[in-house]
Amino acid sequence: MSEALASALVIAAGAATAGFVQGLTGFAFSVVALSFWAWALPPQTAAPLAVFGGLLGQLTSLVSFRGGFEWGRIAPLVVGGCLGVPFGVFLLHNADPRGFRLAIGLLLTGYCLFALLFRDPGVVTRGGRPLDALFGLIGGVLGGFGGMSGFMPAVWTQVRGWKRDLRRATMQAYNISMQVLTISIYFGSGTLKHADLGQFAIVLPAMLIPSVVGARVYQRFSDRSFTRAVMVALLFSGVALIVGALGAPR
Repeated sequence: MSEALASALVIAAGAATAGFVQGLTGFAFSVVALSFWAWALPPQTAAPLAVFGGLLGQLTSLVSFRGGFEWGRIAPLVVGGCLGVPFGVFLLHNADPRGFRLAIGLLLTGYCLFALLFRDPGVVTRGGRPLDALFGLIGGVLGGFGGMSGFMPAVWTQVRGWKRDLRRATMQAYNISMQVLTISIYFGSGTLKHADLGQFAIVLPAMLIPSVVGARVYQRFSDRSFTRAVMVALLFSGVALIVGALGAPR
């Protein structure tokens, strides 16, 4: 098997798996895709592909899911995220991607294990919009770094105790905003030159149908089932980041 064909198959497999997970949970395309792509692609190539695929998946699932938007509660997260994205892009160009992904993976895995093992970890009601904006900013940094903005609103809206549809709507609005901004900054900074059009063309058809299927499956979930599905997806994402970081070349 040629190197080009092997790379194309890895890109397609990552996009299809990540598309289904994002359609189901409303986030996680990038971290799931990167668990495949970190083995075969350099970070500067994988990150634009992850952001591009994540944005396509969000727009696709938006057709199936349009309710639950409460902009007064969503806006602080989005505003904070927009402030964080430029710093994330700076990290992509200057920081050690392996160490950064390893740290995030460890934190995410620890939190998800705690949330899954303890059914009622409590709800945070303090802090108001400034605290929401702070977690939005953290997600923006992760989004600019590699399209990984999705799990921060997923974690935070669960900690806040928001209902299923509001959580899903928040993740969609937040992720679309972060991905559009990230792609724009990637374009302006020349980051997109590391991925060719052929690679983007592979991502589009590979993730499209799985994303629609995942969005349809979501409609059958209760609040509790949705929360568990999100936590399992986050746990998988955390483990994937750890494995990808440990397997990446130094």
